[in-house]
This record gives sequence, C-alpha cells and structure tokens, in this order.
Amino acid sequence: MAAHRSPSMAFRLIPAASKTFTTFRSSSSSNCSISSLLRGDGLSRGRAFGWGLGGSRGAASAAACSPSDPAQLRSARGDIRELLKTTFCHPILVRLGWHDAGTYNKSIEEWPRRGGANGSVRFDKELKHAANAGLVNALKLLQPVKDKYSGVTYADLFQLASATAVEEAGGPKIPMKYGRVDVSGPEQCPEEGRLPAAGTPSPAAHLRDIFYRMGLNDKDIVALSGAHTLGRASPERSGWGKPETKYTKDGPGRPGGQSWTPQWLKFDNSYFKEIKERRDADLLVLPTDASLFEDPSFK
Repeated sequence: MAAHRSPSMAFRLIPAASKTFTTFRSSSSSNCSISSLLRGDGLSRGRAFGWGLGGSRGAASAAACSPSDPAQLRSARGDIRELLKTTFCHPILVRLGWHDAGTYNKSIEEWPRRGGANGSVRFDKELKHAANAGLVNALKLLQPVKDKYSGVTYADLFQLASATAVEEAGGPKIPMKYGRVDVSGPEQCPEEGRLPAAGTPSPAAHLRDIFYRMGLNDKDIVALSGAHTLGRASPERSGWGKPETKYTKDGPGRPGGQSWTPQWLKFDNSYFKEIKERRDADLLVLPTDASLFEDPSFK
C-alpha cells in the first residue's frame, strides 16, 4: 500500500500484512530526554510501543479488522485537537496510548498474545486491571470520534490521540506510522501485571522487569518516566497522591489530584527537575520516580 502524507500530519499507513516492526522519528529538534526517546533509532523502541505492526497473524485475524483509512485518520486528528482544547484531556489520552502499547512482550512471537498496541484496552476485562483505573473516561472521550470515523481502528486511534496530545501540550511532532489492527474480543486481552506499578518493594528492579520485557533499556526507562510531566495521580484511582493541591484544586478540567509538576498540561523537562530537587510538598514523587535518582544506572 502506498504511503500517505498530509502537510499537517506526517504519517504513513503500514501494509496490513507486514511482518516487520517499524520505528518513527520525531521532527522536533528538542534536546529533552523524552523527545530524545521519541526520536529513537532503536528497533526495540518501535516494538515496545506498537509504533509499527509486526509478527505473524493468521488470515482470520487479518480479515477480522482492516487497517485504518488514511483520509479518516487525518480527519480524526482534527477532531482530537478540538477535543483537547475543550476538555484538557492530554494526560489521560497519553496514558491510554501507553497502556494499550505497554503490554508488549518481545519474547512472544504470536499476535495478539504478545500484547502491544492492538486496541485490547477497550474491553472491560482489561480496563478492570488495577493499572488501568480511570481509563474508561478516556474511552468515553474518544468513542464519538471512533463512531464518526469507523474506518479508523481502535489501535490506531489510541496512538493517534496520544501523539496528538503530546504535540498539543508543547511536545515534539511525532510522524507516526499507522496500520495497526484491533483484537476482536476480550479473550485476546493480555493477562494483568504487564504494566508498571508504583509501590513495589524494589522500584528500580520492578521497572527493569517491566521495560526490559519490551526490549527497552535503562536510558529508555528514565526518558519514558518523564511522561509524568503531564497529568496527576488521584487517590481514588491509583491510591497515590493527595485529593487536591494548590496546582490542581481549580483544574483546568476536572479539579483535584496531585501532579508531578506545577504546569501539568505542559510537555517539558520539569518533571526531572522537580523530582531531583523535591522542594515542594504539593508535587508528587512516587517510589519509582525517586528510584531514577537513587539507582546508579538510572542517574
């Protein structure tokens, strides 16, 4: 299938039958750690986040869901940008894309058992995983977009929404590649436990267990942790954070929760500065965050 490009959205549609993983490069010249990862050259980075298709799929799986229509992808991106302007939902859309992709296991060849960005997080079975608490709200926000653009798969929609949210929050433009297909039912959801947890006895070891499984390394772990520059933790969802702080009591959007940074809708490097200095009791530091400055290999 030929590549498709738009002046406002540099993306390519991947052939549905592709058996190779692909990576993307960011067009941003930013030197921040997160942006450096988004520009990553490593094949493992593309694999872990479902940025490309890969592995073998049977004919039945391929027939069950076609890859996304490129014209509808471009239109859906415009609708997502408008959604972000009115709901300030950047953080939860980034989290949705990450949690759909972050179940990837590089040691499993079979699709969809290996996980990754395949739209499985839309099913109640996976939404009920502890790490996905609250993500039903992200699905509710995106479902009207999916209904309007039926030619876009959930798997592509979640990654499109996440990449658009990063860009609209001031992060790099990500020339994504699209063509992911959806799993067909909840029986294809991954088992619980593939995503990071904040309160483990050995935070650094836990992060390595999770991210090494995806083919990532210590540098990648540090960079990806920087995504906490966006958003807040809510005790009623994750069990972490304060009910509200001076930075979150008035919103924007839904008030409350505890953020990692004062400007929690701005995509920048402030997360690393705040975690290192720990001067403000109103800013959140999880055990896994603290490990980035305590473990010698993460420093």
